[in-house]
Amino acid sequence: MSPIGRISGRHSRQPVRMDPREQVVARGRHPRQHRADDADIRSFFDSVDHEWMLRMVAHRVGDRRMLRLIGRWLRAGVMEGLEWRETLEGTPQGAGISPLLANIFLHYALDLWVQQWRKKPGHGRVSLVRYADDFVMGFQSETDAREMLVALRERLGKFKLALHGDKTRLIEFGKLVAEHRRARNTRRPGTFSFLGFTHYCGWSREGRFVVKRRTEGRRVSRKLQDVQTELRRRMHTPVQSQHRWLCSVLRGHDAYYGLPSNWPRLDSFHDAVRRRWYRVLRRRSQRRLTWEQFNALLERFPLPSTRITHPREVSLARVG
Repeated sequence: MSPIGRISGRHSRQPVRMDPREQVVARGRHPRQHRADDADIRSFFDSVDHEWMLRMVAHRVGDRRMLRLIGRWLRAGVMEGLEWRETLEGTPQGAGISPLLANIFLHYALDLWVQQWRKKPGHGRVSLVRYADDFVMGFQSETDAREMLVALRERLGKFKLALHGDKTRLIEFGKLVAEHRRARNTRRPGTFSFLGFTHYCGWSREGRFVVKRRTEGRRVSRKLQDVQTELRRRMHTPVQSQHRWLCSVLRGHDAYYGLPSNWPRLDSFHDAVRRRWYRVLRRRSQRRLTWEQFNALLERFPLPSTRITHPREVSLARVG
């Protein structure tokens, strides 16, 4: 399996190497996808079973020394202050190897099982897009979607895992659903979040159906809070140093989220960062900085303007 992600459809012969963010959009445009299952595994990295993990890694890794090393790493425990705590299950979140192990584990526990499930007689089109423990499934029929939810809970239970009840939901999503609701002049289909983007049904200027994306609201709030905390920490560092750091933050944000359909959220993020910088600079001296002075400062240290880094929407891609 590709470390990037996996996409599978009823007529796919092999995995397609494609960014999982783009896979979701391409599958959402398929005329035979009418339902989407936004699934979330409850505390995957905290509850994955070590024995099952090592058994699955052994299918891909033949070096026993490497397997022993992974086993020791899983059981190494964690330090909480000055106290060591044993880890009987789970992998450390944030560790570089954790997403790789999750990819191997769910390849056998989920990906291959879904391929077998969708080949059973009577099932319509079923697609799966996954990155580490985050995945979305698309269905042609509501019956298949509901059957899959029941079967998926049973399947994950075999590996001591469970779906998150509040975050796992079935929604109407796709081209046909959007067209029907548009014809009846009713509200748009539901939305779902995947890898930091909220996906929703929309229409291009030419009237074609597209799956649009915007930055997930919680991600924006969390990122702005992190920026504000770091700015306060850097309050008394040279302005040039603050400017250099803020430029890297804004460029990195645009590099990931820079889609045409996401322009309002991008521009709003840049404006919010600019205002937070102004407030921090005002507080570091008794002589309060005015907007005019701040604008003059921005002429010397200009922040990057909002930038679209992915000019061609992925909704034009054809997959499968």
